[in-house]
Amino acid sequence: MSSSPQLVVHRDKELMAQAAAARLITKIVDAQAARGSASVVLTGGRNGNGLLAALASSPARDAIDWSRLDLWWGDERYVPADDPERNYTQAREALLDAVPLDPARVHAMPASDAGFEDADSAAEAYAAELAAAARPEDHGKVPTFDVLMLGVGPDTHVASLFPEHPAVRETERTVVGVHGAPKPPPTRISLTLPAIRAAREVWLLAAGEDKAKAAAIALSGPGEIQAPASGAYGRARTLWLLDKAAASELPRSLYPPASA
Repeated sequence: MSSSPQLVVHRDKELMAQAAAARLITKIVDAQAARGSASVVLTGGRNGNGLLAALASSPARDAIDWSRLDLWWGDERYVPADDPERNYTQAREALLDAVPLDPARVHAMPASDAGFEDADSAAEAYAAELAAAARPEDHGKVPTFDVLMLGVGPDTHVASLFPEHPAVRETERTVVGVHGAPKPPPTRISLTLPAIRAAREVWLLAAGEDKAKAAAIALSGPGEIQAPASGAYGRARTLWLLDKAAASELPRSLYPPASA
């Protein structure tokens, strides 16, 4: 692992969302100051959408130059474009429609009615879009994302990489079609662990008692095949952002009392 995980534990999921939003604003502003633009990978689910909603309501959101921000997604449900379950649709409702983004820099994963033969060909198209955005200094098939966010599922899945599933074993491709996912819908598109690990920082979000066992398992390091979240880490930093409920089964030695 290139960066040992750091843990921050907040009182509750609302405070976690607000603190994570503030942290993300700072990270984007710093990246834009240093390199002119910033690149962020969004995640869906209740914690990912909660963070976006907190960002939308933050007075500091205007510190970001939204026109110089690239947005990508870690995974997507392979459903029609107008399906309310799409991560992209939920992100628009939570934040994106409220800020002046450059539409050309909002990289939604393809919907099932976008004209592709299947999820695999849609995944190949997204991989090509990522490759086209990668610069020589990125030394890879995807851009070096400034922040890549992932929700952690109760089974330790991240993006649409599920325990023991073929997609979590992928070592070459950056985006794959996922078939037979253990939670609906069964067909999805997902970044792979190699693409996730291209990020400067990976943030894993977990809030609620139903995430406590998953956090404890993933942070005990059983391996990415059994616990995909344990295989998600960044080049410079890996940050677990939790609330007290999600951290309730962790040994206290993993995080300082002050963070609670």
